[in-house]
Amino acid sequence: QVQLVESGGGWVQAGGSLRLSCAASGRLFSINSVGWFRQAPGKQRELVAAITLIGSTSYRDSVKGRFTISRDNANNIVYLQMNSLKPEDAAVYYCAALLEGSRGYDYWGRGTQVTVSS
Repeated sequence: QVQLVESGGGWVQAGGSLRLSCAASGRLFSINSVGWFRQAPGKQRELVAAITLIGSTSYRDSVKGRFTISRDNANNIVYLQMNSLKPEDAAVYYCAALLEGSRGYDYWGRGTQVTVSS
């Protein structure tokens, strides 16, 4: 089992910044990568950024250059630094863990709300 807890969401004006944290616990050795997803009302959940065990990162096009995913291995935390936020970035943000050998994200946090006002 893997437990994930997100924090750091909140309200920010357009152009502002937030840093989300995803604290992981449990069978951490089985995690291959961690992803940050978001879901806005009436929209499908989408993958925003991901980081692998070896530190490789990937981003969806709409956040490239504005968001940065990183890891603190000593404390088992994955961060999502979000800069130059836009109203369209507003959503509930979730972190999820992809286990070794799995084809999909297996464990999910409960999410943290990000609100961006124009």
